[in-house]
Amino acid sequence: MLKIEHLSLAIATSDGAKAAVSDVSLTLEPGHVLGLVGESGCGKTLTAQSILRLGEHQGIVRSGGRVVLDEQDIFDMDEKALRKVRGGRVAMIFQEPMTALNPVFSIGAQLIEVIRLHLNMTRKQAEMRAAALLADVGLQDGERLLKQFPDGLSGGMRQRVLIAMAMAAEPDYIVADEPTTALDVSVQARIIDLLRKLQRERQLGMLLVTHDFGLIAELADEVAVMYAGQIVERGSVYDVFQKPAHPYTRALMNCRPEMAKKGEPLPAISGQVPAPGDWPDGCRFAARCPLADSDCTQSVAEDAWQADVHMARCVHVDLAAGEAGG
Repeated sequence: MLKIEHLSLAIATSDGAKAAVSDVSLTLEPGHVLGLVGESGCGKTLTAQSILRLGEHQGIVRSGGRVVLDEQDIFDMDEKALRKVRGGRVAMIFQEPMTALNPVFSIGAQLIEVIRLHLNMTRKQAEMRAAALLADVGLQDGERLLKQFPDGLSGGMRQRVLIAMAMAAEPDYIVADEPTTALDVSVQARIIDLLRKLQRERQLGMLLVTHDFGLIAELADEVAVMYAGQIVERGSVYDVFQKPAHPYTRALMNCRPEMAKKGEPLPAISGQVPAPGDWPDGCRFAARCPLADSDCTQSVAEDAWQADVHMARCVHVDLAAGEAGG
């Protein structure tokens, strides 16, 4: 398994380190999809990128915990070992394919580089594999596409190229960060179908980062809800959807466009996510929560409420579940 254990991250600034993620624990299992959902600014992407230590050049530092693969902490790996893990054992699909792909190199050059870095292949073998990978993700005429540059492809085609690059070295785990955000609805559906097909056929462990509960329902087995750098609820997709136990989870689910009534504004959560390092004492959602009282300003344990594997960080979980319809 790939495990995130009590991970805390901070952002280095001129005013000192600002806490951004605190005490996050998640487990990725082969053949399972774990969804990580929450508003923008909650720390989802930082958590996902920390698995491959991708935020270090942006001043993201670990302040506690670890990320464990094969009983080894990824943060303790040297650069040589880390290069084998990145793209080899664990691959990432980024949310904006136009910025993830290098615009001055052809699709073939970028895809072949990944293959030759991780697999013992000649250039000719790598070219054949690259064309086959493009076919696997639904892009035909691979030889022609390998010669093209990213700006010559549509958004959906570029995202499929990123998925092909992620699958190039047959990884055990995929981290997909908002993989459908930049795409129109019809293309999103095809990308979702493709991810589901590849994940099931190859029994991949997947971390799916998104703000979209519909995408979670389509792909995930389990879901973790994140707010202000903390996991506030975690459980199976069925349990969380049927009985959301945290007021924030319920509020997010009520913000889905299909919940809006004709002629009325789209539902929204009042207020905003507190900035990293400016978190209040006690429950971090209290200032925006309709159930908040004086108890909520005190320290709230991670397992304030727990039933089997369904956890919520809330002292008023029964009220929250009742308002959600039970």
